[in-house]
Amino acid sequence: MSLVLLAIFIVALLAGAPIAIALGLSSAVAIVAFDLPIHVLVQRAVNALDSTPLLAVPLFILAANLLNAIGVTTHIFDLVRLVVGRVRGAVAQVSILVSLIFSGVSGAALADIGALGKIQVDQMVAQGYRKEFAAGITIAAATIGPIFPPSIPLIIYASVTNVSAVQLLVAGIVPALLITLFLMAQVAVMARLYNLPRDTVRPSLRAVAQKAVLSLPALLAPIMLIGGLLSGYFGPTEVAGVTVAYALFIGFAAYRTLSLRAVWDSLRDTVEATSGILLIVSTAAVFAWVLTLDRVPALAGDYLLGLSDNPLVLLLLVNLLLLVVGMFLESIAAILIIAPIVAPALHAAGVDPLQLGIVFVLNLMIGLLTPPVGMSLYMVSIVAKMPVHSVVRGVMPFFIPLVLSLLVVTLVPAVSTWLPYLISQ
Repeated sequence: MSLVLLAIFIVALLAGAPIAIALGLSSAVAIVAFDLPIHVLVQRAVNALDSTPLLAVPLFILAANLLNAIGVTTHIFDLVRLVVGRVRGAVAQVSILVSLIFSGVSGAALADIGALGKIQVDQMVAQGYRKEFAAGITIAAATIGPIFPPSIPLIIYASVTNVSAVQLLVAGIVPALLITLFLMAQVAVMARLYNLPRDTVRPSLRAVAQKAVLSLPALLAPIMLIGGLLSGYFGPTEVAGVTVAYALFIGFAAYRTLSLRAVWDSLRDTVEATSGILLIVSTAAVFAWVLTLDRVPALAGDYLLGLSDNPLVLLLLVNLLLLVVGMFLESIAAILIIAPIVAPALHAAGVDPLQLGIVFVLNLMIGLLTPPVGMSLYMVSIVAKMPVHSVVRGVMPFFIPLVLSLLVVTLVPAVSTWLPYLISQ
C-alpha cells in the first residue's frame, strides 16, 4: 500500500501538481484501492486542523502582514544602520540584524523576504555591493526567521510530534543567535577579502536617539512576544493574539499609518497564506495515516535503530536525509510527512526532542536556499528582479555559516536545550 501511495505522490509532483494536491490525491487513491473506509479521508483531514497550537499560524501571519503594512521595517532598518555605523560591509551586517529583529514577529523565511527583501537588496546595491551578494545575504539571513520564535515551522513540528510548542519555540532562541553571529562573521571576512563598501550614513547620538524613539513601538513587539513565552504567562496562540492586537494598536495610535483598507488587505493576504499552509497540513495528515497503517514509521524506526543506537550517528544520518529532502520537498510538507516517521526512533535512541526539532527545521530551512524547489531563491529572484541562477551564485558562500550552525546544533545538544530547560525549572 505504501509503495502505491508513494508512487502516485511522486508522479503527481513530477507532473507539476501542487504539494497539497499530490498528498491528497495519492492518499485518496490508496484508500479507495485498498478498500479502506472512505470517510477516513475527511475525518483525518479535519482532525489534523483541530489543534490549538495551529491557531497561532494565521495569527502570526496576520501580525507580520499588519506590521509590514504599518511600515515598521523601514524604521528598524534605519535605526540599525545608525547603530552599526560605517564599518566595512555595514549594510550587509544591518540586513542580518534586521532579519533577526523582524523574525521576532514574522515566523517564516518567505515573510521576512517579502517584508525586507527589496529594502535590503536596494540599499546594498545603492551602496555599491554586487547584486548577487546582496541577494545571497538576504536569503541567508531569512533562515533566522523560522528558527527564532515565533516560528511557524516549529509550531507545526510540535503539533505533529507531541512536543511542547512553547519549549520548542524557546529552544530556537540560542540557535538563531548562533546563526546570526556566524553570518555576521562571514560578512566580516568577505568585507576584508573583497573590500566591501562602508555605509554612507553619518551616525550621531542625536540621530540614533531620534530614530530609537520612532522605532520603539516596533521594537517592543518582539520583546513582548519573547517575554510572554519566557515568562510562561502565554502559550504560542495567546502570544500570537496579543501581537496582532499590539500591531493594530501601534498602527492606529502610535504610527497612524494603518488604514482600514490596509487591515482588510492584511486579512485577505493572511487567509490566502493560511489556507495554503493548512491545506497541506490536512492532506499530509491523511498521507501520514496511510503510512502509519502500513507500519512505515515502525519499520523506519527499526531500520534506523538497526543501523546504530548512537544518538549522534542517527542525528547525522537524519541531517543527510533532510538536506536532500529539502532540495525537492516544501518544508512544511516535509515536516508533516517525515517527522512522524523518524522522530519516534530518534527519541527512543536518546535524542532530545527539542534538539531534534531544531535540527529538523534548520535542515529544511537550508533547503529553501537549494534548487530546484528552494522557494527563497524564487522569492528573492522576484523582489530583486534577477535570474535565479544569479541568486544561486550569490548565496553559495553563505552555506558555510549555515552548515556550520547546523553542525554545532547537531553536536552540542545544550545549544537547543539549555534555555527551555532552564526556564522550566
